[in-house]
This record gives sequence, structure tokens and C-alpha cells, in this order.
Amino acid sequence: MTSTDGTALDPRTGGPGAVRRGRLTVYLGAAPGVGKTYAMLDEAHRRLARGTDVVVGLVETHGRAATAALLDGLEVVPRRTVAYRGQDLTELDVDAVLARAPQVAMVDELAHTNVPGSGHAKRWQDVHDLLAAGVDVVTTVNVQHLESLNDDVEAITGIRQRETVPDDVVRAADQVQLVDLPPQALRRRLAHGNVYRAEQVDASLSSYFRVGNLTALRELALLWLADRVDDALTDYRRDHRIDAPWPARERIVVAVTGGSESDTLLRRGARIAQRAAGSELLAVHVLATDGLPGAGPARIAEQRRLVESLGGTFHTVVGEDVATAVVDFARGVNATMVVVGVSRRPRWREALSDSTGTSIARMAGAVDVHLVTHERARSGRLSARRRSPLSRARRVAGWLLALVGPVALTALLSALDGGVSLATDLMLFLALTVGVALVGGLWPAVVSAVAGFVLLNWFFTVPTGRLTVAQPENALALVVFVLVAAGVASVVDLAARRTAEAFRARAEASTLASVTRAVLTGDDTADALVARLRETFTLRSVALLERSADAWVVLASDGPEPPATPGDAEAVVTVDETRVLALAGRVLPASDRRVLDAFASQVGAVLEQTRLRRAAEQTRVLEQADATRTALLAAVSHDLRTPLATIRTSVDALTATDLHLAAGDRAVLVDTLGDATGRLERLIDNLLDLSRLATGSVAPVLRDASLDEVVPLAVEGYPHDTVRLDLAETLPLVRTDPGLLERVVANLVSNAVRHAPDGSPVVVTASPVGADLVLRVVDTGPGLPDESKERMFEPFQRLGDTGGTGLGLGLAVASGLATAVGADLHAEDTPGGGLTMVLVLPLADAPERHGVASPVTP
Repeated sequence: MTSTDGTALDPRTGGPGAVRRGRLTVYLGAAPGVGKTYAMLDEAHRRLARGTDVVVGLVETHGRAATAALLDGLEVVPRRTVAYRGQDLTELDVDAVLARAPQVAMVDELAHTNVPGSGHAKRWQDVHDLLAAGVDVVTTVNVQHLESLNDDVEAITGIRQRETVPDDVVRAADQVQLVDLPPQALRRRLAHGNVYRAEQVDASLSSYFRVGNLTALRELALLWLADRVDDALTDYRRDHRIDAPWPARERIVVAVTGGSESDTLLRRGARIAQRAAGSELLAVHVLATDGLPGAGPARIAEQRRLVESLGGTFHTVVGEDVATAVVDFARGVNATMVVVGVSRRPRWREALSDSTGTSIARMAGAVDVHLVTHERARSGRLSARRRSPLSRARRVAGWLLALVGPVALTALLSALDGGVSLATDLMLFLALTVGVALVGGLWPAVVSAVAGFVLLNWFFTVPTGRLTVAQPENALALVVFVLVAAGVASVVDLAARRTAEAFRARAEASTLASVTRAVLTGDDTADALVARLRETFTLRSVALLERSADAWVVLASDGPEPPATPGDAEAVVTVDETRVLALAGRVLPASDRRVLDAFASQVGAVLEQTRLRRAAEQTRVLEQADATRTALLAAVSHDLRTPLATIRTSVDALTATDLHLAAGDRAVLVDTLGDATGRLERLIDNLLDLSRLATGSVAPVLRDASLDEVVPLAVEGYPHDTVRLDLAETLPLVRTDPGLLERVVANLVSNAVRHAPDGSPVVVTASPVGADLVLRVVDTGPGLPDESKERMFEPFQRLGDTGGTGLGLGLAVASGLATAVGADLHAEDTPGGGLTMVLVLPLADAPERHGVASPVTP
């Protein structure tokens, strides 16, 4: 409401201020009859006693005396009456409640569907209007009416609930209070007649209100409300910045790497989660941000399916450090336990740095950490043997430089005959070692450093010629040299490896992104993906094989002599249970397996898309056939019955022995009989032609023909003032089937005559245009909008035709026959109003055309 000066007034005080949104309180019932409405009205009395302005917007007592008694002493807003199908029905009068402007309104049955003609389709939408106006609302709803539980309720009770309310509406309530009653107590209440009428009790007890049904519904209500309470707890912790987990519910987080041991961890986590009712299983996989490739997508997809089969959920997070990312995720979901596998690294490596499991346990704080051993624990096989990223030529050059370089540098320094100090010698040998590392990698650099140490000791450290050092500082300098040289070589080698791996990862990502983009856009087929796989890995040939009952079938292939079976290939990648990719030409390294798995996943996606498209096309064809059949039955029942009834009536009148007809009446009946017979003949011809076109049994016999032998026959029977021919005698011959072309022109003329206004003849004209002859059937009728011109050639379309004397098949048959004879049919607007049907025919001396001709505009 507003004041006289336009200032917003608070509905509670009438003073200036913004109207706050009302608060929503929901009484959630586990089943009908538990006492939701009773509890709501009891709440109304309590608020009224505290001085709150309370009204009853709508309450359904369902004839229950105890509930109806609670209405005494409460103000009830009259309902609004809605007329529907000859009955007067009542609904919540939202406008009346808003005009009354109470503090609190009681509105029963939140999921109720309003009578058509109401302001909103659902009552929860009416409640939203009240809340928006600042009115607090107390309402009721049963758990079976929640949208997300509809399928579960149907599976339990066998009854599909038609009235539902979105879960978000109830979740957004400021307060949700469960109204619960043990199954046996509810059945006793039902048996005493406190829920339904006496004649309904026995049927209800033996069907919906069975103990099993009520127990399951009660559990659904408790679990749903527990989720809502959990959401509220999460919001509270976030709003108050509480990072420490509160173990209100068991949540088990399993850290998966993509390795084979992750399956063991997931099954162990599932068993732990099953020990406590209501526990959750969450699997988390961390994508490291160093840009280096991790587990293959196929393995991650397998573990995602395993988690879902165990009743859990799979999550992927990005983090710089795996342990930190896992702990942050666990705290974010309020987890009570993290399950992680024992490290594969040997003990000596763990002595140098913490494993992921140890780091998680150190950072977890109040979250329990469960370390699970597995068959690969401490096996030392953290990864496959590292392959040098350097080429063979660089490795050879590195070894030569490592063996020859120290000797050559020693000879050079010896030739200087003590012209440089030991410190300079050390720096030169260190520079040599760095150069060897840049050229040949780690191990040649280590050899160069050791050789430099020996040569420096023998030739340049006092006493020379012996592997002893007289001065301690020289010994220290030599040791430091070896350590620095080895460290620098290791860093240089690691940088080279990481650079090569980063380039490889970028190439893999680019390849996979290109493949994925092509698959998502539908541009690639299985053949295209197989060809791209062969091109990417420079293989001789690739084949996509499918296992049938007793043999392998090639679905797609590329390259000469593709493998016919998996045994003929150097490598095999599994796509799914029945299909594999067989690769021939060379053995691929294990590092390429990740990209191969991704290709296999995309091939599977393409095959699935192809299957779905085929299914969709089959469904579309079936739907179209069903629509055609339905339209045909509906049309035949009327349009064929009409001429048959006319024929029957005329024949009965003409053959009646007790009816004496005058000559004029008899002539009228004979004419009527002829017209009805002709109409029936045309309808049957169109149906037969449509059937022939649908089955592909139309076989045109093309020859050179003149329009003079076709068009006059097609318009025979029409008076000159109805159809006027404007055909020049010099028109060239066309290549067509005269019989089928006659049917096309006849249907076009018949359609034009039906729509042409009285006194305005249909004009048939033709003229040569290039290599075509263009025939036009012109009428000046009402015409059609552009959006209808495409549909006009579909069967059973009677656009703008209200005469009711046809099935709407004429233009569909004409279009199909025109295509069969190699012509093109389309519609244009007639200048000044009307429709012109344009038929484009190939000339007799024009090159042969196949299929539909392109539209020609002169």
C-alpha cells in the first residue's frame, strides 16, 4: 500500500518503508491424515492468542469434525467461485486476502491445481503473490506431492501423483516442520473414521495405507527433510565462515588417481559409507594445474561409472597441489573421513618428501584419514621408466661431448701452463658440464662432472699427478664442483623434460579439443574419426571393428589393408563391450595410450549419436506415418462418406417404385449422382497416387511431348470462363511422362479453381526460360502467407480451404508426381493478390536432369 504522497507503507505499521517479503512456513506430512491441517490451524490459534492478525485463506477439512472445529474463532476469507463445465467450484481468493492485508494467512494444500480460469495454474503460485505482498503464509503439503519424489512414490504405492509442487518452493520456505505419525497409529486413525468416510476405509487400508507403503513414505519424508536441514547447515557454516567440518552426517570422500588401485579405494569407501544409514560417498579426482597429462579419460570414465554404481557421486577439482585440493574439497562438503591409498613410492623416496596420503593426514585436522593398502603399495612403480625427450642425435652428441670435452679442456688448460687459477679451471669445467646437460641430458652431464672432478684433481690440484689434495679448501672446491655440476645438470634435464612434456600435453589437448568439438557439433562421422586417428599417429591403416555372433565386422576403416580382426593389428583400443579400434603400421608407445583412449571415447560418442539420430529419424517417420494414418482415417470418415451418401441417396430416389419424379427432378438427381461419382473418383485416385508415391512404385516413362497434348486434357470439363488457356503454338517440346504430367496439371487447376473468386478465371500459361519450360497456373484468390507455402505440399493440408470437399491430397500428389518426372513445383504470389503455382519442366533438347529441378524465376 502507499500513502497519499506515494511513499511505500509497511503493511504491518502503515509507516514509510519498503514492503518486506512474507515468511513461508510449511507443514510437511508423510502421508494423508497425519494431521497437517490440524497442526496448521492449531498454529493459527496460538498466533491469534499472541495478538497476531491471522486469517484463514483456504482450508480443506475433508469432513473431519476435529479439523472443522478448529475453524471456530478464526476469521475465514470467503472463497472465489469459478464456473467450470457447468459447475461452480471454489478457489482461494488471492485478491480478497490481499485486500484484507493480514499479518498471517493460512492456506491449505500447497500442491493443489487451480480450476482453469483462475489467476494461476497452481496454488503455490497464489502463495507467492501473498508472500510478495508481505503476508506471512502457513501452508501444508504431503511428501508424495514433491516433484523430485514423484517417481519414487509411484514405485512404492503404484499411484502417480498428478498434483505436484517444485522442490525449490518448499526448500525456499523459512521453516519446514514435519508432521509425523507411526504407520500403525495412522492406520488406527483411519480405521476409526478420522481420515476418510466409512465406505472408503477398507479399500484405503488394503491399498495406499499398507504398513509398508506408510513406512517407506515416512522414510522419504525424513530423508528429504534431512537434506533440507543439511542445506541450512551448509548455509550457516558459509555465512559464519566456519571452515572446520561439523560431523552431522557421515560423508566419505575417496581420493582417486585414475590408477587401478582407485577401484579398491572406492569399494572400501562404499563399505565404510554403508555402515551408517544416510551416509554419502563422494569420489574426488584432482586435475593438477602444471599442465602435464594425468590419468587417461577412459580410466576416469570407468571409475565414474563405478562410483555411480556404488551409489556415490564423482567430482573433479583443479588444484596446484593434490593433497591441498583433496583436503579443501573434504572441508567444503563437510566430510567426516577421507579415504586415500598408501603411496606407491618406495620408502627411501618417502624419507625425502611426504607422500600424498601423509600430506592429507597432516593437513586434514578434524577430518579422519583412512589409509588403504593395495597390491601396488610401495611397489616403487610410481610411473613407467622415463623416456628421454631428446632425439637420438642429441643423445649421441651429448655422450661424445661428455667423453671428449673434459679431455680437450684439460689439454687446453695444460697448454696454458698454469696461466689460470684453480677457481677459473673449476668454472670452465662447470660451464662444460652445463653445456653437456643442454645437449645430451642428465647422465652425460653426470659423466662429464665426474670426469672433470678426476681431471681437475690429477692435473690442476696440488699435488698434481696424484688423486690427493693437499689443501682442504681445494678439496672442498672439488666436492662443491661435483655437487653443483650434478645439481645444475639435473635442473637443466628436468626443465628440458618438462618443456617437452608441456609441448606434448599442449599438442594432445589441441588434438582432443579438435576431435571433441567436431563430435559435439556433429561434423565428424566414425569414418572421419578413424581417418583422423590414422593421420594423427601416422599409421598404415586403422579399422573400427564390431564383434557379431561369430565374426568381426568392419564398421569404418582407413588406409590400405585394414585389420579384419584384432589379431591382425599391432595395437587394439577398446571402444565398448562389442567394438574396438584396430591399429596397424607400427607399435605405439605407452605415452600415446591416453590420446588413443580419448579417440576411442569419441568414437563411442559418435556411434551413440548415430544410433540416437537413427532412432530419432525412425521415430519421426513413425510419428509422421501415424499422423498421416490418423489424418487419413479422419478425412476418409468424412470426405469419402459425403459423396457415398450423396450417391446412395440419389440412387435410392431414382430406383424407388413408390416415388414418382418429374423429369426435371430426375435430371437433377442424375447430375448430382454424376458430380458425387466424379468427386469420389478423384478422391480415390489421389489416395492411390499418394500410396504409389509413398511406396516408390511410380515408374515414369519419359519422352518428348508437347503441352498441347497434355494441358487441354487436364482442364477438360471446365468452362472457358472458369479456366483459360494461354499457350503459344510455338512452345518447344518438354521431356516428361505425359500421363503423369496431366495428373499434375489437373490437380493444380482443380486447386486453383476451388480458391478462385467467382467471375475470375484461372489462367494457365507457359513460356520457355533457358533450358526449361515454365508452366504457371494463376488464380486471384486469397493467396497464402509465406510460412504456409512450404506446408501446402504436405498430405492432408487444407490451408485456407473451408469448402470441405477434399482430403487435402491434391497438391501433395502433384508435388510427388512432379518430382517423379524430373520437374519442380513451387508457389509464388500472384501480382495483385492470389497464388501462382509454378511448374518447371526440362526441355526436350536440354541435358538430362536427375531429381528435383531448381526453381526458376523468369
